[in-house]
Amino acid sequence: MAELAPVKVALLDIVLRSKGLGVLLVIFFFPYALEALPETLKSKWDDPEFVVYRDAFPEEHKASPEALHAHVRDLMARDVKISYLKALQGYLWESGYKSGQLKAPLFDDVPPRLRGWKQKGIEIMIYSSGSVPAQKLLFRYTNSEPADLNPLISDYFDTVNAGLKTEASSYAKIAAAHDRYPPSSWLFLSDNVKEVEAAKAAGMKSFIVQRPGNSDLPSDIETQHTVISSFGDISSVGA
Repeated sequence: MAELAPVKVALLDIVLRSKGLGVLLVIFFFPYALEALPETLKSKWDDPEFVVYRDAFPEEHKASPEALHAHVRDLMARDVKISYLKALQGYLWESGYKSGQLKAPLFDDVPPRLRGWKQKGIEIMIYSSGSVPAQKLLFRYTNSEPADLNPLISDYFDTVNAGLKTEASSYAKIAAAHDRYPPSSWLFLSDNVKEVEAAKAAGMKSFIVQRPGNSDLPSDIETQHTVISSFGDISSVGA
């Protein structure tokens, strides 16, 4: 088990990818967005609620539903992380959540560990390339009981309000937003080696979370970083 104390903030990554599994999720949300997009473009093109998301795209890609559809598919195929795409995905996911077609299936170890940390007074925060609204939706509609885990979470960060996840300055900015906690009292959990390295460069503790289906790690990774396969592998968090 990875010994860890004292930690005051658990900063968690959510990886929403078209390929591979993330720290928390066991299914892919991107396919749902792609499946829902054509009908949404057809039925909501001039709907004021949708126009906000449509008009955030570059002019040349919003001339028609077909043009926007092609552009979104291209961006998602290339795993491009850009704010207007993330916002549209969040809108599509929200529709899926509300209809009951989507739930965020968390790994079994996640909900009890989050509740345990909260009971110990540990602040739980999220840092994802997915937009903050999308993060809140995800934690509102989980397969946990109760389903809404947002009351456990103190703050949310994305690439808009914090910066790129592979840059140490982003983690420094997040820590500065809650400066009552020194960076050394933060723990960042991610499946991305470069993100873990960036968090460490900013003075945080950071572990790699290797879930089933994740990309293989370098053979010598454990000489450089702590690798865990479950939140339960962390034996102690807190003062």
